[in-house]
Amino acid sequence: MAVDGHGAERIVIENCAVATVDAADTEYATGYVVVAGHLIESVGAGPAPAVEGVTRRIDATGHLATPGLVNTHHHFYQWLTRGLAQDSNLFNWLVELYPTWARIDEPMVHAAASGSLAMLARGGVTTAMDHHYVFPRGAGDLLGAEIRAAAGLGMRFTAARGSMDRGRSDGGLPPDFAVESTEQALLATESAIDTYHDASFGSMLRIAVAPCSPFSVSTELMREAAVLARRRGVRLHTHGSETVEEEKFCHELFGMGPTDYFASTGWLGADVWMAHCVHMNDSDIAAFARTGTGVAHCPSSNARLAAGIARVPDMLAAGVPVGLGVDGAASNESGELHTELRNALLINRLGGGEKAMGARQALRLGTYGGAQVLGRAAEIGSLEAGKLADLVLWKLDGLAHASIADPVAALVLGAAAPVTLSLVGGVPVVENGRLTRADEDELARLTRSEARRLAEVAGLR
Repeated sequence: MAVDGHGAERIVIENCAVATVDAADTEYATGYVVVAGHLIESVGAGPAPAVEGVTRRIDATGHLATPGLVNTHHHFYQWLTRGLAQDSNLFNWLVELYPTWARIDEPMVHAAASGSLAMLARGGVTTAMDHHYVFPRGAGDLLGAEIRAAAGLGMRFTAARGSMDRGRSDGGLPPDFAVESTEQALLATESAIDTYHDASFGSMLRIAVAPCSPFSVSTELMREAAVLARRRGVRLHTHGSETVEEEKFCHELFGMGPTDYFASTGWLGADVWMAHCVHMNDSDIAAFARTGTGVAHCPSSNARLAAGIARVPDMLAAGVPVGLGVDGAASNESGELHTELRNALLINRLGGGEKAMGARQALRLGTYGGAQVLGRAAEIGSLEAGKLADLVLWKLDGLAHASIADPVAALVLGAAAPVTLSLVGGVPVVENGRLTRADEDELARLTRSEARRLAEVAGLR
């Protein structure tokens, strides 16, 4: 299949294995991808067809071409607090780290976002997402800092404008000066939509409405945020059913479990996705499937905080949309999504047996599943003619992978594969494992400096 790319400059990638992740999971042992402008023009087996206007021809022998990875849950600011609270569960981890996070400011967030996005891009992510919900008074334009970082690196980005209005004095976990009033949160969220949201096909930036979690947000904010999102036609995101402590909290405070609480506040639907969803019973999974509510599965973070094993195979069998998320780098210090392909497979097999998840299912979670969850499955997530040219070439002919005959198994089960080329809308953001639009050494110096400054401000040094 092909689309008309008349007049567009073309990139021809050939002689590589291709995993399209289309509806039929079409794969080619040796195939090609033709990119015309910002779109995929054609994908197929064998040599590339003769086309005009070729500005670059890539012999991708020894590589696997896949859709770009899609990250569905993250907290960039946590890049500056990696390695802390190493042996804590979620609630204790939050209690220990919130006083530090409450000291962040705009330069810190820009540095943290740049470092987080750089690691994502180097690991094959072409569409990033961040859930930023800590807005200390007088800290500057924190959401704008993240958006500038994503634009600077050339990443497609969903910025989930988070919020908290339940501080410690109201029974929440964060310090009072790190939360907003309900009215402030709603006004600032709508302002972010007005300023940044682009709903067009191929958009590089979208905004989602994202109160943090049931234990840091009032019921009023949850309800009004859902109304706001639907009035403005944007997606909704929050944390859900992450821990047994959250389950207990919801029963004590609301008289019901998390899923029933979300239903009561308007937070189930095809425009909603939740992070984690570890503690879901059959009724919860059925409610998500019935309403089309999506899930961001974060296996490494769930393991780091001993939250448990999410029932991802059961969710998929029921028809729940599921993507992969890194989560904040303070609970997943690698900050990488491509390693989550392997971790998703391994952890779900621990929970459900050797057939609970296969390599191709894991790749689908990280690509098409993520696109579904972010509401962009018509644009990204698979290599198909007419979709955006967000794709990755993984080098699999080196020592770490060369003896694995199945390229998808090599990518998912093997060591983290090098990225030879990553395109976002046909534009290279990574070449030969290096960022094209940023100096990685300078980013390392910047993030180290801002992490030290945060530690000093927070009294950790």
